[in-house]
Amino acid sequence: MHMLLNLLYQFLWLLAPPFLRKYLRRRAKQTPAYALNWPERFGEPYPHPVKHAIWIHVVSVGETRASIQFIRELQQLFPATPLLITQTTPTGRATAQHFFPQAQCRYLPYDKKTWVQRFLHDHQPKFGVIMETEIWPNLMSVCAQNHIPLFMANARLSEKSLRGYLKVRSLVAPPLATLTGCYAQTNADAQRLKTIGAANVEVCGNIKYDISPSPEMYVLAQSFKQRIGNRPVVVCASTRFYQGTDEAQLLLDAWAKCQTGNILLVLIPRHTERFDPTFVYAQKLNFITQKRSDNNQIAEDTQIWIGDSIGEIFAYYLCANIAFVGGSLVDSGCHNIIEPIACNLPTLFGPSTYNFAEVALKAIGAGAAQQIQTADDWAAKTLTLLDSSQQRQTMSNCASDFIQQHRGASKLIAQKINQKITQIR
Repeated sequence: MHMLLNLLYQFLWLLAPPFLRKYLRRRAKQTPAYALNWPERFGEPYPHPVKHAIWIHVVSVGETRASIQFIRELQQLFPATPLLITQTTPTGRATAQHFFPQAQCRYLPYDKKTWVQRFLHDHQPKFGVIMETEIWPNLMSVCAQNHIPLFMANARLSEKSLRGYLKVRSLVAPPLATLTGCYAQTNADAQRLKTIGAANVEVCGNIKYDISPSPEMYVLAQSFKQRIGNRPVVVCASTRFYQGTDEAQLLLDAWAKCQTGNILLVLIPRHTERFDPTFVYAQKLNFITQKRSDNNQIAEDTQIWIGDSIGEIFAYYLCANIAFVGGSLVDSGCHNIIEPIACNLPTLFGPSTYNFAEVALKAIGAGAAQQIQTADDWAAKTLTLLDSSQQRQTMSNCASDFIQQHRGASKLIAQKINQKITQIR
């Protein structure tokens, strides 16, 4: 079965290029940055490739931000080794370039074998680390063939993803068995990863607990506060358009039913192509609305502020009294609930949390977060919390304790990788 599935996989990659180009052209209509740097995605030679580097693969913005402390820990252990960071999305690339200007940042080629071979031949990395759970059979197999140690860090696998991978287990199990180390977030993740064939699995915790705002975010937050003035602030971050439903619109519809006084609602869509539609929809509901990008003082009667910027989410959180984390009212599994909690914010999220299932349960149990079921529930709970400074302070204290109890995975995983590399030498 493995041989048949592998042959089919390689055949599909022969057919894939025109469909991938069509997909990128479609994405570029909404996000122009997708029109750039195509040769990197399609295995063409890279100009002046950095060689013998620590290679980290992160997909997008969230994974990149979460990996910052981990990458810094690796740099301390390998101070003389250059850094190569690969991504899949333009926003992930921009974020990596911002935080690691000394690194070479580029797109990881799609998983066609000849493209992966070219990438590894050009860069000859010292070792590679795939963040979270990106399973690319050709990439993993070619790394093993070229004796390049490959690790999976902060690995997670939901029950939903497990069911999908079990259908193609004979394809993914052999390359997963070549991993030099697989560092899972939880015991449940570790068991699921072992079920689909991952080797050398250890539970190390979640590096996202090591996230903290940078000094520049505190400076930016202060400028935001000056623009906002002395008003209650509610931040709804990483709202998603998913399977035809716009989460920001659900929140705005619920907010429109409430008497919200002088509260400023900050909406931050997850993807840049949703910035303008969210702004237009807020105006359609007769909200007085401004954009962060206009760089103007926020008027006293402005009700909605659209956070149409990249990489500034901590600055928004640091201005807020309450946070809501998107991707949870639509069934996309929720985005990073640890970020607002790390800012000691009372945090709300919806029913869909499979990307952060264990974190969500622990945060609720610790009193650092609360789960709501609908947009109307969110609006009611938000207004209740704003009316009770004591309840907000209690949740804030619980958030601080919760984060401190779970820090340390970044350093632990970096040390384990260093031990493996030392043994290989």
